[in-house]
This record gives sequence, C-alpha cells and structure tokens, in this order.
Amino acid sequence: MAVLNALEGAALVIGGIYLLVMGLLGRPDSPQQAETGGLTLVALGLIPLFAARGLLLRRSWSRGPALITQIIALPVAWTLLRSHGVLIPAGIVLAAVSLTALFQLARPATIEALGIRRPGAASRTDTDA
Repeated sequence: MAVLNALEGAALVIGGIYLLVMGLLGRPDSPQQAETGGLTLVALGLIPLFAARGLLLRRSWSRGPALITQIIALPVAWTLLRSHGVLIPAGIVLAAVSLTALFQLARPATIEALGIRRPGAASRTDTDA
C-alpha cells in the first residue's frame, strides 16, 4: 500500500512539474494558471509521498493522509471515466489503485501493523504475572 501511495504522489509531482515547465516554456492560454496549477499539483503530490514513507516506517500517523489521498482520488477517477479518449483508461487505473489502497488501509492486519488501537478496545495488561 505504501507503493500505491508513492506512485500516486510521484504522478502528481511529475504532472505538476510538467505544468510548470509548459507554463514557463510553452504557449499555454494562461501561463499564470499553468504555473499555479503546477505548484498545486507538486504540493498535493508531497502528501501521499510523505504518507508512503510513513507507511514504510510503520508510523500510525501515516494512515490518515493515505486514506484522505485515496478518498480524494475517487472523484478524480470518476471524472476521468466520464471523459473521452485516453483519459478513460487513466480513470480505470486510478479507480483500481485507489480502491485497492483503501482496502489495504482498512485491513485489520494493516491497522495492527501500524500500532493503531481500535476505538473501545481495551488495552492489554498482564495480570498473570
């Protein structure tokens, strides 16, 4: 699941860099809008990259940003699926990756590996000492 988050983050950063370069060197309708969009994508790409690093290191805080990233990706995938041409396969891939990552993040094994206690779960204490 860390790999899926890292792939999404890398895709956002690469897309943001592309928009920045095209905003500076290309001929977009609005260079300012292309540069702002590029910076936004780079900033948004850092979130899943940090979450992926946290997941690899088994940090409990990393599950929240990873979940949020996947939830936000679902409407984006839906928008891509409703478009035309090459964006439809991109929407299929994004939806599959997001749903797979959400499933993996919700598994009890993942929750346990990250050291997250479920609400209402009693803490274990050894009284048989």
